[in-house]
Amino acid sequence: MSHRMEGVGQLPASYRHNRPLLSGVSDAEARQPGKSPPFSVNWVVGSADLEIINATTGRRSSGGPSRLCKHMLSARWAQLYGRLSTRTPSPGDTPSMYCEAKLGAHTYQSVKQQLFKAFQKAGLGTWVRKPPEQQQFLLTL
Repeated sequence: MSHRMEGVGQLPASYRHNRPLLSGVSDAEARQPGKSPPFSVNWVVGSADLEIINATTGRRSSGGPSRLCKHMLSARWAQLYGRLSTRTPSPGDTPSMYCEAKLGAHTYQSVKQQLFKAFQKAGLGTWVRKPPEQQQFLLTL
């Protein structure tokens, strides 16, 4: 993904082109694709807990939502924003749905379109979009 973003161009000050040091395979012939495992694992710095996710459902083995799902991440963002923000929101100022919050993030939307155009220009195709219903849930602020 990092190399595919080379042509994205200048980004706004709050964004950067991150080039993580991952142990990737640089030789296409050395790669031996196979069936993906039915699970995924994630962890958070500062926590000893591993979270094992069913790769088919995106849920934890207990059936609950992952800490990486859109709902949990947006709730965490709102919690942090509430602690850091010095401004008091007025009624109707805060989006009630996740899709409204995403559409209201104008810089994010602009950078996303910039990325999509860079992919098109590089001949990498179009970004696969998920059904809009997956972003239509109430935020718990």
